[in-house]
Amino acid sequence: MKKLLSLLVLITVLACENTPKDYVTVSGKLENNPGLKTFSILHKAQNLEKDITINADGTFSDTLKVEKGRYTYKIGNDYGFLYLENDTDVHFTANLETFYESLEFTGDNAEKSRFFTENIALHKSHLDPSMMTKSKEAFNAVLEALTSGYNALKGKYANLEPTFFEDSDADLEQLKTSVTAFYSKNNASASNGLTAGTPSPQFENYENYDGSKTALEDFKGKYVYIDVWATWCAPCKAEIPALKRLEKAYHGKNIAFISLSIDDARSNGSMENARKKWKAMIQSKKLGGVQLLAPEGWMSPFIKAYQIQGIPRFILIDPQGGIVNADAPRPSNPEIKVLFDSLNI
Repeated sequence: MKKLLSLLVLITVLACENTPKDYVTVSGKLENNPGLKTFSILHKAQNLEKDITINADGTFSDTLKVEKGRYTYKIGNDYGFLYLENDTDVHFTANLETFYESLEFTGDNAEKSRFFTENIALHKSHLDPSMMTKSKEAFNAVLEALTSGYNALKGKYANLEPTFFEDSDADLEQLKTSVTAFYSKNNASASNGLTAGTPSPQFENYENYDGSKTALEDFKGKYVYIDVWATWCAPCKAEIPALKRLEKAYHGKNIAFISLSIDDARSNGSMENARKKWKAMIQSKKLGGVQLLAPEGWMSPFIKAYQIQGIPRFILIDPQGGIVNADAPRPSNPEIKVLFDSLNI
């Protein structure tokens, strides 16, 4: 009888061990951590945002239920992708002083996460702001080199199932379309003097939320990222969460974030109403950065100089007051961080 009971217990234990786990375990260790507290995992489509606490010794570990696929991770200003699937264990290590060079994945699906990391490095090595000022032939050559590099990278990981690459294939095509659109706009602006490196149009004595008067010249020595928006603009308001995250990620860096409202009497009945709505939204949305009000809305000289006909519109200016991009990527576009990082902001 005892032998029978022991056998039943053993069978039960083995059965439990073979039952698939309905979660993935994510763990890791970070060297030279400057004090970051969380390792975050995000998936926009699933409305997932999981913050895993980083211990004092740099280790972290937690579990979460997922649908298998690609997820975004974020540590401070560093970010990337990893592959997650229930009933697996993923381990992540990195030295935060040399993040991308030291990053390593081990455990289940490590190869898939390594592919994502190498793909990001590939994009960074080919895309930089200078390509926007190249000839059409030279611009196309950059995109062709990127495509060739991507195909070679897929060849390196040819043992992975073909369906695994579908999202990355789509990303590349979308990126090429987006970059080409930026290039076309940049060159359209070029015919009107808004080329990269040329002096930016200026503004002065614009009303600041804190009651002071502000000029673009006040920010000389810093990069300046300008968000042209209005309280009535739904796409503008949709960018607010991403803009807040971007400001937080680059807090203390050599960049100023300016939100320039074009609320005016025409859209609000009176300039006083426009001012009240502007201030109320800044307060209710807890907007950061430098909040300015253009004195004549759409007809303000700065807005006309940049030929702005639709909002939101984002502009990036260099520390010398020159244009980096007269139609910069939006905060929600991952390419804005690629652009910032390429400028060592």
